[in-house]
Amino acid sequence: MTRNRRHRAIAAAAFLAAAPALAGCGAGFDATTNKPYAPTEALAVNTEQGIKISQAFFLGPDSGAQLAAGGSTPLYLSMVNTNQTPDTLVGLGVDPAVGTAKVSAPVTLPPNQRVATGQPTPGILIEGLKKPLRGGESITVQLQFTNAGVVPLTIPVITRSREFTAYPAAPNATPAPTPTPTPSASTAGEGDHGTEGH
Repeated sequence: MTRNRRHRAIAAAAFLAAAPALAGCGAGFDATTNKPYAPTEALAVNTEQGIKISQAFFLGPDSGAQLAAGGSTPLYLSMVNTNQTPDTLVGLGVDPAVGTAKVSAPVTLPPNQRVATGQPTPGILIEGLKKPLRGGESITVQLQFTNAGVVPLTIPVITRSREFTAYPAAPNATPAPTPTPTPSASTAGEGDHGTEGH
């Protein structure tokens, strides 16, 4: 085999080896053409402490609206304690520059049972927000468990849209602005014709 052929063979092999990875990237980015890319979808993570979180998000306002400073954002969690002994979520730590955490009651986590917080009534909130939230932000918190200890997470703020419209509005959320109708070209054209007729 000549040197040129050998180089071509190596290049072809390298391309074929990279093809599955490139196809995977393409499939991921193609999703933007199939549906809107939502980088702030709910967080899912398996923690080192044995708490599996399949969904975690702060509920923000409706699209185009905001949670005003001084308002509250509820935390929704869906989690499974994969440890052999029961555990309890007892607290939420948050930077005071964001707001004040409130856990209305401890959340018991039996082994290997899914537990969801926030429904029907949100029991974990960040109150007294220091800045307005519009959705798309992330908030770093520490979930505090009796046995698992402190679990740090960065949780997205998701607008109340798409599959999240079924959730009750966050407290003190401002309504989304109503679109203002604009005159259409045909209406403007009709007005012009009327003027020309006189």
